[in-house]
Amino acid sequence: MEIAGFGVEAWLNQYEKTATTDISQSSIAALTMQEVVDLDGHHGQKFYQQLNNLRLDYGWIEGSPAFKKLVSGLYEHVPADNVLQTNGATGANQLAIYSLINPGDHVIALYPSYQQLYDIPKSLGATVDYWHIHEAAHWLPDLTELRQLIRPETKMILLNNAVNPTGSLLDEAMLKQVVELARTVGAYVLADEVYEPLDGTPFSSIADLYEKGIAINSLSKTYSAPGVRIGWTATQSRELADLFRKYRDYTMICGGVFNDQLAVLILQHRAEILQRNREIVSRNLKIYTDWVMQEPRASLIAPHGISVSCLKLDLPTDDETFCRQLLAETGVLLVPGSRFDLPGHVRLGYCTQTATLKRGLTKLSAFLRRYDA
Repeated sequence: MEIAGFGVEAWLNQYEKTATTDISQSSIAALTMQEVVDLDGHHGQKFYQQLNNLRLDYGWIEGSPAFKKLVSGLYEHVPADNVLQTNGATGANQLAIYSLINPGDHVIALYPSYQQLYDIPKSLGATVDYWHIHEAAHWLPDLTELRQLIRPETKMILLNNAVNPTGSLLDEAMLKQVVELARTVGAYVLADEVYEPLDGTPFSSIADLYEKGIAINSLSKTYSAPGVRIGWTATQSRELADLFRKYRDYTMICGGVFNDQLAVLILQHRAEILQRNREIVSRNLKIYTDWVMQEPRASLIAPHGISVSCLKLDLPTDDETFCRQLLAETGVLLVPGSRFDLPGHVRLGYCTQTATLKRGLTKLSAFLRRYDA
């Protein structure tokens, strides 16, 4: 098995710890451990008392009953028993693709988006056709193109919704047309749904729209807890869940009793976390879009309250060289668009701490002025 290097992850692995102003990340500003445990209303005392009584065995292999019930409650048609805990959304994507895709299968992947969704199927010997997003269409794909790509033998359509790094969203009307096409050939539809819009834009999960839909999610992005490393698969179908169970036994045992307890606490207080994050998104997006309006070398198709953005820069050099020089001279970290096959752009994570965003944008503007002469 051969697989391409993971562009964005390789970049961040190399550079994120050397940055002094990191505005590259796709999560909403991470919660501290204290902020999480304070959610119990007892300054963490209740949480740590429960934790102290736990044995550090394997715990609940698929996630605790409390976790599975809370995740099930995020959907309309997903029973708790069909929720399987994974090592983040990356683990969930890998599990679902590994369970269903065989050499010679035909799949269609939204492109460009999260690299896992097309390069893992390729590594398994599948034929992968790209369903392109288009900058001229506000980073959305064209359903006519999907109709041309789909075949009688298509096994799976893979989506990233909302899309990383553009922040564009496939709405319910478009998803229903995807489902209609998939149903004609019996294809699965997998949607990595880790980016939930926080500006009031309606969001529909593929698991609620399609009996062969596979929803992937985690606590990393919308819930501001990437360090917990808990994700999940969610399906209407018990048959699918049982298939994932078989393959899951080969890829992980459990998420760990500590992480599971943290995940339960976070999901129990989902409303408070989402309110906190809506405020960050609203405040920071205004700062960011105001900056774009006054920066002559920048243009942006604004994300729909989603924590990633794809900023276009007018540069006389390539985006990777620019990002390396920017980091070396200012400490500001961005992800080159080339790491997503979007040259001439950068991923800018505007949902970091507000002070960090302001500092990063100021430094970025100052650095861009060197190209004005």
